[in-house]
Amino acid sequence: MTGTGTARALDPERGTLDKAAGENFPVAPFFLPRAWRTDLMAVYGFARLVDDIGDGDLAPGGADARLLGVSPQEAGDRLVLLDAFEADLRRVFDGTPRHPLLRRLQPTVRRRRLTPEPFLGLIAANRQDQVVGRYETYDDLLAYCELSANPVGRLVLAVTGTSTPERIRRSDMICTALQIVEHLQDVAEDLGRDRVYLPAADLKRFHVEEADLAADTAGAPVRALIAYEAQRARDLLNEGAPLVGSVHGRLKLLLAGFVAGGRAALHAIAAADYDVLPGPPKPGKVRLLREVGVILRGEG
Repeated sequence: MTGTGTARALDPERGTLDKAAGENFPVAPFFLPRAWRTDLMAVYGFARLVDDIGDGDLAPGGADARLLGVSPQEAGDRLVLLDAFEADLRRVFDGTPRHPLLRRLQPTVRRRRLTPEPFLGLIAANRQDQVVGRYETYDDLLAYCELSANPVGRLVLAVTGTSTPERIRRSDMICTALQIVEHLQDVAEDLGRDRVYLPAADLKRFHVEEADLAADTAGAPVRALIAYEAQRARDLLNEGAPLVGSVHGRLKLLLAGFVAGGRAALHAIAAADYDVLPGPPKPGKVRLLREVGVILRGEG
C-alpha cells in the first residue's frame, strides 16, 4: 500500500475530497464566496463517495464500510454498501449521520434547505450500475443520466439559490453532456467493469462489436462511433450554454467553467482522432481557459 493509499485508508473523508482536483470541471474554485465553496465541497463529497462505492473504488482498508456500519464480511457487496449509505443519508435529514462526509453535508442541507431527491437519484444511479451494464438506446442512456448526472447541477443551483424551471432544464442538458463526455473518455475503463455506456443501437449502426472496444487502439468504426456520440454531447452543451448568461457575477464564471470543461474535454477527444481506447484524452489548462473566455464573451 502506498503512502497515499495509507493516508486515504486512515482519512477517507480527505481521500474523497482530494479527488476534486482531477475532475473535468471546477468543483469549488477559489473565486466563489467561502460559504458557497463549503457547501459545494460538501455536495461533491457525497457525490464522489457514492460513485466510489458504486465503482468499487473505496479507500483501502474498508474504513468507509466500517463508518457505515457494514461488517467486513459484507464490505465487498456494493449493494449492501449503497443501502447503508442511503440509510446514513436519511439521517442527514432526521438524525445524526455516521459517515464524516455526511456529517459535513448536514449543515449544507439545513442551510440551503435541500431535499433528499437529488441525493437519492445519485444513489439510485449507482444501484443501477450494479445490475445494468448495457443501454439499448440513446433514450435509455439519457434516462440513466437523469439519475447519475442531472441531480448534481440541480444541487449547484439550489446551493446558490438560483433555481428556476428554465435554469434546471438548461442545467440538465449540461450535466447530461458532461456525463456522456466522461463515458467517452472512459470507454476502456468502463469495459473493464463490464459496463458499456455507448448505446447498443449505435454500436450496431457503426458496425462496432464490444470486442472492438477491448483493443489497444480504435479502428475506424469505433472512431466514427465516438465522434458521433461526441457530437451529441457537444449539441447538448450548446443547448445548455445559455444557462451561463442567465446568471451573474461569480456564479456565471463557475457555470462557464462547467461548460468549458466539457468543451475542452471534447476538444481533447477530437485531438486524439477519437481514439479513446489507449486512455482518457484529457484537456490542458490553456484550452480550458480559452473555452471559458469564449463562453464569457458570448461567442459560443
